[in-house]
Amino acid sequence: MARKDPQVERLGQILDKSLKRLELSGRIEEYGIWPIWNETVGPGVARNAQPEKIRNGTLFVSVTSSTWMNELQYVKDIITDKLNERIGREVVKNIFFVMGRQEAPKPPQPAQAAAESAASPEPVLKETQLESIRDPEVRGVLERLLKTSARKGRE
Repeated sequence: MARKDPQVERLGQILDKSLKRLELSGRIEEYGIWPIWNETVGPGVARNAQPEKIRNGTLFVSVTSSTWMNELQYVKDIITDKLNERIGREVVKNIFFVMGRQEAPKPPQPAQAAAESAASPEPVLKETQLESIRDPEVRGVLERLLKTSARKGRE
């Protein structure tokens, strides 16, 4: 039977102390955005917008076109709230959109692909959230965007 040496610490404890000393734990939480981005924003937005970096609470998101940049400006508060809710604390304070090239999101696993094809794609906005937009012209544009995105997701 091996005797435990009080001088020997578990690797997890050493890493935890090191992260705290280097103040990296907050940075690691910030980068928790990447694994949840596609699922949080939905497949339509994920094809056209991907996180690039995060600095001091500002998430920089690369978008495929100026149209997407403009449309996502209207829903960035909703996206921010959803991301922070999924992470469990306020990590993203602002989102800044930049033009850039997109890599295709990773293809879903076979079981996941079958489940997604059976269900219609989930839009970023719900009809009830659109009601909070006061400008009727903007609300109309977002409604058309949602319908187009849902239609393209089924094709």
